[in-house]
Amino acid sequence: MTRVITRTYQDPLDLVWTEVARRVGFRVVRSDACYASIDPAGLMILGTPDTLDADDCLAQMVFHELCHSLVQGPEGLREVDWGLCNETHRDVPREHATLRLQAVLAAEYGLRAALAPTTDFRAFYDALPADPMDGPEEEVALARAALSRADAAPWGPHLRMGLDATRRIGDAVAPFTDATALLSPD
Repeated sequence: MTRVITRTYQDPLDLVWTEVARRVGFRVVRSDACYASIDPAGLMILGTPDTLDADDCLAQMVFHELCHSLVQGPEGLREVDWGLCNETHRDVPREHATLRLQAVLAAEYGLRAALAPTTDFRAFYDALPADPMDGPEEEVALARAALSRADAAPWGPHLRMGLDATRRIGDAVAPFTDATALLSPD
């Protein structure tokens, strides 16, 4: 007798963050052709698990991309890859502003380590002070403007709902592990 598989396991954080992205206006698609790419028609293309590092997860990647969109503002939603160029140093201040915003928002839910970025900018993120808004004027101004948009459409209330759900999932897992975050140490 052949068993018919009628269900597939889905990671709870993947479910939360693909839905957050959908509510903000993006359909998440996984591809082995890129790490992350944004199509202004509403497609958020993220690397498949086999193309990512062990400390990457879909939740962290969607959250990071949505933080980019907040820094770029509503006009950036209509641009390929938020209008950013990662092949030159032109947009490094905007990347730093994104990481500052990411640290502020994640810290509000106790998720600063769990939702840390894993790109080449991880060292910058890890070196941010306790108050990520303490830094160069240009980066901080961009991050503050982005933070002021976080509760407005299309991001609000979805982004904060995703962060809250992530914290609650982490809290549910905590009694079963010695890890202090959703990412377990090697």
